[in-house]
Amino acid sequence: MSYRFSNPLIVALTAAVPFSGAHAENWPQFRGPTHQGLSSERSAPLHWNATTNVAWKTEIPGEGWSSPIVWNDRVFVTTATDGGASCRVLSIDRASGKLVWVREVFRQQVKRKEGRNSYATPTPATDGERVYACFGDGSFAALNFDGSVAWTNREHEFYSQHGLGTSPILFRDLLIMARDGSSAGDDKQLGWQKPWDRSYVLALDAKTGKERWKGKRGLSRIAHCVPNVWVAPNGKAEVVSEAGDVVQGFDAETGERLWSYSVVGEGKVPSVVLGKDLVFAAGGWGGRETVKAFRLGARGDLQETQLAWEQAKGTPKIPSLLLVEPHLFAITDGGVATCMKAATGEIVWQERLGGNFSASPVACAGRVYLLSDDGETIVIDAAQKFHVLARNPLGEKCQASLAVSQGCIFLRTEKSLYCIREAGG
Repeated sequence: MSYRFSNPLIVALTAAVPFSGAHAENWPQFRGPTHQGLSSERSAPLHWNATTNVAWKTEIPGEGWSSPIVWNDRVFVTTATDGGASCRVLSIDRASGKLVWVREVFRQQVKRKEGRNSYATPTPATDGERVYACFGDGSFAALNFDGSVAWTNREHEFYSQHGLGTSPILFRDLLIMARDGSSAGDDKQLGWQKPWDRSYVLALDAKTGKERWKGKRGLSRIAHCVPNVWVAPNGKAEVVSEAGDVVQGFDAETGERLWSYSVVGEGKVPSVVLGKDLVFAAGGWGGRETVKAFRLGARGDLQETQLAWEQAKGTPKIPSLLLVEPHLFAITDGGVATCMKAATGEIVWQERLGGNFSASPVACAGRVYLLSDDGETIVIDAAQKFHVLARNPLGEKCQASLAVSQGCIFLRTEKSLYCIREAGG
C-alpha cells in the first residue's frame, strides 16, 4: 500500500519557483510546501555549529516562536515587542541576512499564555505576492512584499488558557486557520478541561481578508494543531483538522463538517499528517497518549469505526509526525525517536537521542532533521535502520521548526535567525 501525498497545491507551489537550480523550492508556510515537513531539494547542509557553515546570523527583536518561511530572495518571520503588545512582520534578504523591512501591523492586548508559548507563535504563510500573519489575540494581517499592509482582520478574537499556538495555511484563494481556544469568562476550565461547542475552523478570503466560512467543530477542547488539506480521489478538497478530542474533515469550499473521529486529549499540539488514504494523529492525555491512523473518505460521526491502527509507544506531545514513505517518524518531547511502518504502526526501531524537543522534524535528501530545545540538530537516515549522521550544536534555545530552501536551512533561535549553508554551497 502506498502513502504518497498528492495535492495540487503542492505541485503549484513547487512549480512556481523560478530558480535555475534543479529542485530548488520555496518554503511558504508551516512545514513547507507539503504542510508535512518534506523538502524535494536534493541537498541540504549536514554539518554545522555556531561558527561553521553559518552563512549569516541576524538578530530578531522581541519574542516569537513562529517558524521562518522563504519565498525566492525573501525570508519572513513574525515577532512581538513591547512585552508582546507590538505585532511585527520582518522581511529579511535571503542571501545576506539583512533586514529589508520591519513592519508593525497593529498592537494587541496581551492575554494569558503558557510560558513556552509566545505572543507571535503562529508561523506566517505566503503565496509569493503577500505574506499573511496572525498573532496571539487572533488578529490577522496581510502585507505586500514591499512591507505595505494590504488588509487586516481583527474580527475573530481569540482566548486560550495556553495562548495561541497554531498557524494559518493557504489553500487556493483561502487563508485557513483552526481556532481551538477556551472561555475567557469566569469558568476558565470551559473549553480547556471541559468540552465546549465554541471552537471552529476559519477560512478567510486571501485577497480581501473577509470571512468566507466558519466550520463548527461541535464539542471539543483546546488544541494548537495546524490544519492540512486532503484531495479525495474525486478531486474534492477536505480541510483536515485536529482539536482536543476530535479529528475532523471540512469541505474546503463551504466549511461543512463532513466527518469526525474521536481522539483523547486537550492541549494537543502535533499537527495531522496525511497519506494517500490515511490521516495520522498523535497526542493524548492522562497516560493515554497514542499515535492513531484513521482511514479517509468516510462521512459522519465516526468515533473510531475507521481506525486503521493505533500505537502507544513513542507518542509526541508537541512535535508533529513525519511521513517519509513507507515509514512514519516521531520524536517525543523527551528525545525518544521512533520509526514506524506507516501501513500498520509496527515499530521498526526506537532510540533515545537525549534532550527535549518542541520543533517538528523535517526531511530532505533521504535525511531526517530533528531540532532540540537547546539548539542541537540531530540528523538521521530516513531509513528502516537507525543511523545518526550528524549532531550540530548551536547552544541557543529553540522551539521553532526548520525551513529548507535553495540548499539552505533557516533556523530560528530565541534571539536570532540563522542561515545554514555548506561551504561552497
